[in-house]
Amino acid sequence: MRWVNRHVSRSRSVMMGAIPIVLLVVLYLVIAAERHAANPSDKILPLPGAMVDAMWGLLFVPDQLSGRLLFWADTLASLQRLFLGLGISTLSALLVGLLLGLLPPVRATFGTLVTGIAVIPPIALLPILFIAFGLGETAKVALIVIGIAPFMIRDIAGHVAALPREQILKAQTLGASTWQLMIRVALPQVLPRLIEAVRLSLGPAWVFLISAEAIAADIGLGYRIFLVRRYLAMDVILPYVAWIALLAAVLDMILVWTNRKAFPWAHGGRR
Repeated sequence: MRWVNRHVSRSRSVMMGAIPIVLLVVLYLVIAAERHAANPSDKILPLPGAMVDAMWGLLFVPDQLSGRLLFWADTLASLQRLFLGLGISTLSALLVGLLLGLLPPVRATFGTLVTGIAVIPPIALLPILFIAFGLGETAKVALIVIGIAPFMIRDIAGHVAALPREQILKAQTLGASTWQLMIRVALPQVLPRLIEAVRLSLGPAWVFLISAEAIAADIGLGYRIFLVRRYLAMDVILPYVAWIALLAAVLDMILVWTNRKAFPWAHGGRR
C-alpha cells in the first residue's frame, strides 16, 4: 500500500507525534550532560535539576516586593492581554469581513485600506502605539489587534465573496434583505472559517504579545524572559518558552475541538 493511502488511527497518531518530541528531549539531555561534564558552571544548557530549582521560587514562593507568585502572575497577565487582543480581532474580522465580502460598494471603498494596513509590519508601529497610548495595557493589546486583525478580515472577506452566487440570488428571490443575507446566508458559513482564522493567528499573536511585553511591561511571560536574559538565566528562559508553547498548543486543540463539535458539516461530518 502506498503511503499516501495509509490512514493512521488516533491513538497511533498521538504516539507517532510524541516520538520527535521525546527524541529532542533526549538529544538536549545528552548535549547538556556533555557540556556540564566539561564545564560544571555552564549556563547555556541547564540540566533539569537546575531548571526545577530556578522555577520553584517563581512557582511557589511569593515575591518579596509584590507578594505575588511570579510565574502565575506572569501567565495571567499575558493571557489577559492575548485573549483581549484575540477577542477584539475576532469581532472586527467577523463584522468588517462580512461587510467587505458581501457588499461590493463597501469592498471598493475600504478594501484597499485594509490591504494597506495588512502589509505594514506591526512591530514597526510599536513606537507609535507607545507614544499614542502610553506604556499601559492599551498599547500591548493594540499591537496584537493591528498585527492579526487585518489578515483575519481579508480572509473572512475573501471567504464571503467566494460564496456561490446562486445562494445569494435564491435568497433574494425568496425576499431576503441585505441584513438577512448577512445573518442567515453568510454568517453560518463563515463561522467555521473564523475559528480557523483565529487558529492561524495564534502564533503571530504570541509574537506581538511577547514583543510588546519585552519592551514595556512590568509583568508577563515576555517581560520575565527578557528580564532574566541579562543574567543568562536559561534555567528560567527555557521553562518559560516551553510553557508558552504548551499554552499555544492547548489553545489550538481547544479551537480545533470547538470547530469540529460546533460545525461538523464543515469537516465532512467528522466529530
